[in-house]
Amino acid sequence: MAILVVEDEQRLARLLQRVLQDEGHTVHLAHDGATGLDMALHGDYDLAILDLMLPDLDGIEICRHLRAAGVRTPILMLTARGAVEDRVTGLNAGADDYLVKPFAMAELVARVNALLRRARGTDGPPTILQVADLTLDLLRHEARRGGQVIELTPKEFALLEYLMRNPGRALTRSQIIDRVWQYDLDSLSNVVDIYIHYLREKIDRGFGRPLIKTVRGVGYKIEG
Repeated sequence: MAILVVEDEQRLARLLQRVLQDEGHTVHLAHDGATGLDMALHGDYDLAILDLMLPDLDGIEICRHLRAAGVRTPILMLTARGAVEDRVTGLNAGADDYLVKPFAMAELVARVNALLRRARGTDGPPTILQVADLTLDLLRHEARRGGQVIELTPKEFALLEYLMRNPGRALTRSQIIDRVWQYDLDSLSNVVDIYIHYLREKIDRGFGRPLIKTVRGVGYKIEG
């Protein structure tokens, strides 16, 4: 699953990223409230973890903005303040759960997994993506086209997942790099083209029609 962590303590943010990545999630970081809000509004996330005390906008304000904009992404709020009124304020602003610092990483992982299970059990994010006869099972980490299993590397899977979460939408190379590689690859911008080629060889070659399309001057998209 894709998780956004908005935390201004960079050491803690990197620790959370590493722990959640070890659980198999894709994790993006923001270190101030304004950046975190922008990413949450325009990104495609299955869960957001917000620190209460942030530069620019605090976690409560981010939460209120997201809910007012109709964003239903589950939110786990982190705070060093454990007073009951603080937790109530956060929950009333739209947070789904609350965790007081310092906390054990095992508890954070358990709460994250509980929120993701709850979301999947209602109107949460899909666990199987489909475009034409291509399916991507996010829980089994398996791709199939026409019923045939397709072996993908982790990066190929992440790239295909991002494309399939945005069917018909033209994605730029910089958007893809930001989402799939999560760091600056300007000096290696052709890495996207290389991995698109790998995917085409696996999911388009030998099938009736290509699904991955080049959008000239923009980037790539997938559509049936």
